[in-house]
Amino acid sequence: MIDTFKRGLFVGIKTTWTLGKVIFPITVIVTVLQHTPILNWMIHFITPFMKWLGLSGDAAIPLVLGNFLSLYAGIGAILTLDLTVKEVFILAIMLSFSHNLLVESSVAAKVGVSVAMMVAVRVGLAIVSAFFINIFWQGGNEIAQYGLVSTTAEQLTSWGAIFLSGVEKALLGIGQLAMIVIPLMIGIQILKDLKWLDQFSRWMSPVTRSLGMKENTSMTLAAGLLFGLAYGAGVMIQAVKEDHVSKKDLTLAFIFLVACHAVVEDTLLFVPLGIPVWPLLVTRLVAAILLTMSVGFIWSRMQKTERKEAAL
Repeated sequence: MIDTFKRGLFVGIKTTWTLGKVIFPITVIVTVLQHTPILNWMIHFITPFMKWLGLSGDAAIPLVLGNFLSLYAGIGAILTLDLTVKEVFILAIMLSFSHNLLVESSVAAKVGVSVAMMVAVRVGLAIVSAFFINIFWQGGNEIAQYGLVSTTAEQLTSWGAIFLSGVEKALLGIGQLAMIVIPLMIGIQILKDLKWLDQFSRWMSPVTRSLGMKENTSMTLAAGLLFGLAYGAGVMIQAVKEDHVSKKDLTLAFIFLVACHAVVEDTLLFVPLGIPVWPLLVTRLVAAILLTMSVGFIWSRMQKTERKEAAL
């Protein structure tokens, strides 16, 4: 058991280091950008398009902050605005699909997944879902009543203080990552040595097969669903090395996770906004399942066609 613990600890530290090298510089850069006119320029640019999604111009603020900073920043911005229930729900749907793009996309790229594909899927799901909600939901025109959540803006007066704030946030983020990834890797190593992981994969095989993946992706899906995209990436990095996860399964797993990850934490974060969270959770889950199954089906058909052509 001691050897198992050591192997899991080593893998956890190594994975944290691999992901931390991505998270640290991006977090510092984004923190600095937050105090420049760049984000304001982007808000000004997308404001004219808000009406097509059923949103007012002010809604561009949480969208930009949520996508370039974090989900917390997006929700904090929502709490400072006078928006209707419908607008808040649309923003919640969009931000649940598309948030923290720079960090999460870069972390996933360490596994070998296309950043462009990830961003396109997440932003595409956000826009399409908002468009259809705006068309089909005619209610929710009353002003939203938020929960008791306090938001305090950070006041920094110098570039040195801004840079140090970015370093502090980056180190905190890596620390939080380590607190989850290292115990997770130790637990997975224990499950592997006890052969329980094989049993778990067999239990999950109907689910993974229905999504077009092999059963060796089951732990990655479970980790991503419960803990988030970055932690799912940590598990996937190890799975690619040890379980020989194919390029197809790797891509399908991340397509599923970019649409539906950290379902417990991310869903609960929207509770203070005073909106029904069950429709939010169901929308994410259904979108992830349908999108992954569709891509998996098309991919399999293309592979069969290629094999037939090669056999001729």
